[in-house]
Amino acid sequence: MRQLLDEFAPDVVALERVLFQVNVRTAMGVGQASGVVMAEAAGRGILVTEYSPNQVKQAVAGYGAADKRQVQTMVQTLLALPAPPSPPDAADAAAVALCHVAYHPPIGTRPGRQSLATPGERS
Repeated sequence: MRQLLDEFAPDVVALERVLFQVNVRTAMGVGQASGVVMAEAAGRGILVTEYSPNQVKQAVAGYGAADKRQVQTMVQTLLALPAPPSPPDAADAAAVALCHVAYHPPIGTRPGRQSLATPGERS
Protein backbone atom coordinates (compact mmCIF):
# COMPACT_ATOMS: atom_id res chain seq x y z
CA MET A 1 0.00 0.00 0.00
CA ARG A 2 2.80 2.38 0.83
CA GLN A 3 4.40 1.74 -2.55
CA LEU A 4 1.12 2.41 -4.38
CA LEU A 5 0.53 5.63 -2.46
CA ASP A 6 4.11 6.71 -3.20
CA GLU A 7 3.77 5.88 -6.89
CA PHE A 8 0.37 7.43 -7.56
CA ALA A 9 0.24 10.14 -4.86
CA PRO A 10 -3.57 10.39 -4.78
CA ASP A 11 -5.41 13.36 -3.30
CA VAL A 12 -8.19 11.08 -2.10
CA VAL A 13 -8.77 7.38 -1.46
CA ALA A 14 -12.31 6.14 -2.06
CA LEU A 15 -13.42 2.85 -0.54
CA GLU A 16 -16.57 0.80 -0.52
CA ARG A 17 -17.94 0.57 3.02
CA VAL A 18 -17.69 -2.99 4.29
CA LEU A 19 -21.06 -4.61 4.84
CA PHE A 20 -21.46 -8.30 5.45
CA GLN A 21 -24.46 -10.38 4.58
CA VAL A 22 -23.43 -14.02 4.61
CA ASN A 23 -19.72 -14.63 5.11
CA VAL A 24 -18.44 -13.00 8.29
CA ARG A 25 -14.91 -14.31 7.69
CA THR A 26 -14.70 -12.56 4.32
CA ALA A 27 -16.12 -9.36 5.80
CA MET A 28 -13.51 -9.41 8.56
CA GLY A 29 -10.64 -9.80 6.08
CA VAL A 30 -11.97 -7.06 3.84
CA GLY A 31 -12.51 -4.83 6.87
CA GLN A 32 -8.94 -5.38 8.02
CA ALA A 33 -7.56 -4.61 4.55
CA SER A 34 -9.70 -1.47 4.35
CA GLY A 35 -8.41 -0.41 7.75
CA VAL A 36 -4.81 -0.72 6.57
CA VAL A 37 -5.58 1.39 3.50
CA MET A 38 -7.41 4.01 5.56
CA ALA A 39 -4.66 4.22 8.19
CA GLU A 40 -1.88 4.53 5.64
CA ALA A 41 -3.74 7.15 3.61
CA ALA A 42 -4.84 9.16 6.65
CA GLY A 43 -1.30 9.03 8.05
CA ARG A 44 -0.15 10.80 4.88
CA GLY A 45 -2.89 13.41 5.09
CA ILE A 46 -4.84 11.90 2.19
CA LEU A 47 -8.60 12.35 2.35
CA VAL A 48 -10.41 9.01 2.78
CA THR A 49 -14.04 8.63 1.70
CA GLU A 50 -16.34 5.64 1.98
CA TYR A 51 -19.44 4.80 -0.03
CA SER A 52 -22.04 2.15 0.67
CA PRO A 53 -22.51 -0.55 -1.96
CA ASN A 54 -25.93 0.96 -2.75
CA GLN A 55 -24.41 4.42 -3.28
CA VAL A 56 -21.85 2.95 -5.68
CA LYS A 57 -24.48 1.05 -7.66
CA GLN A 58 -26.79 4.08 -7.75
CA ALA A 59 -24.03 6.37 -9.00
CA VAL A 60 -22.77 3.98 -11.68
CA ALA A 61 -25.83 2.01 -12.79
CA GLY A 62 -28.61 4.37 -11.71
CA TYR A 63 -30.10 1.63 -9.54
CA GLY A 64 -28.99 0.93 -5.97
CA ALA A 65 -29.78 -2.77 -6.24
CA ALA A 66 -27.94 -3.37 -9.54
CA ASP A 67 -26.27 -6.76 -9.85
CA LYS A 68 -22.58 -7.37 -10.56
CA ARG A 69 -23.15 -7.81 -14.28
CA GLN A 70 -25.00 -4.50 -14.53
CA VAL A 71 -22.16 -2.75 -12.70
CA GLN A 72 -19.58 -4.37 -15.00
CA THR A 73 -21.52 -3.28 -18.08
CA MET A 74 -21.93 0.29 -16.88
CA VAL A 75 -18.25 0.58 -15.93
CA GLN A 76 -17.39 -0.68 -19.41
CA THR A 77 -19.72 1.91 -20.96
CA LEU A 78 -18.65 4.84 -18.77
CA LEU A 79 -14.95 4.17 -19.29
CA ALA A 80 -15.32 3.22 -22.98
CA LEU A 81 -13.62 -0.12 -22.40
CA PRO A 82 -13.57 -2.78 -25.14
CA ALA A 83 -14.93 -5.40 -22.69
CA PRO A 84 -16.40 -5.47 -19.19
CA PRO A 85 -13.70 -5.36 -16.49
CA SER A 86 -12.79 -8.79 -15.27
CA PRO A 87 -12.78 -10.13 -12.63
CA PRO A 88 -15.94 -8.47 -11.28
CA ASP A 89 -13.89 -7.09 -8.36
CA ALA A 90 -11.99 -4.92 -10.88
CA ALA A 91 -15.31 -3.47 -12.02
CA ASP A 92 -16.27 -2.88 -8.39
CA ALA A 93 -13.04 -0.94 -7.75
CA ALA A 94 -13.57 1.18 -10.86
CA ALA A 95 -17.20 1.72 -9.84
CA VAL A 96 -16.10 3.11 -6.46
CA ALA A 97 -13.80 5.57 -8.23
CA LEU A 98 -16.59 6.55 -10.63
CA CYS A 99 -18.95 6.97 -7.68
CA HIS A 100 -16.52 9.35 -6.03
CA VAL A 101 -16.25 11.40 -9.22
CA ALA A 102 -20.05 11.47 -9.48
CA TYR A 103 -20.38 12.82 -5.95
CA HIS A 104 -17.31 15.09 -6.13
CA PRO A 105 -16.65 16.17 -9.72
CA PRO A 106 -13.73 18.53 -10.35
CA ILE A 107 -14.71 22.09 -9.40
CA GLY A 108 -14.72 23.39 -12.96
CA THR A 109 -17.18 20.71 -14.07
CA ARG A 110 -19.76 20.90 -11.28
CA PRO A 111 -23.23 21.94 -12.43
CA GLY A 112 -23.99 25.54 -11.57
CA ARG A 113 -20.36 26.49 -11.12
CA GLN A 114 -18.07 28.37 -13.41
CA SER A 115 -15.04 26.57 -14.69
CA LEU A 116 -11.65 27.67 -13.49
CA ALA A 117 -10.32 30.00 -16.15
CA THR A 118 -7.28 32.20 -16.06
CA PRO A 119 -7.95 35.94 -15.95
CA GLY A 120 -9.13 37.22 -19.30
CA GLU A 121 -10.41 33.82 -20.48
CA ARG A 122 -14.07 32.99 -20.80
CA SER A 123 -15.30 29.78 -19.26
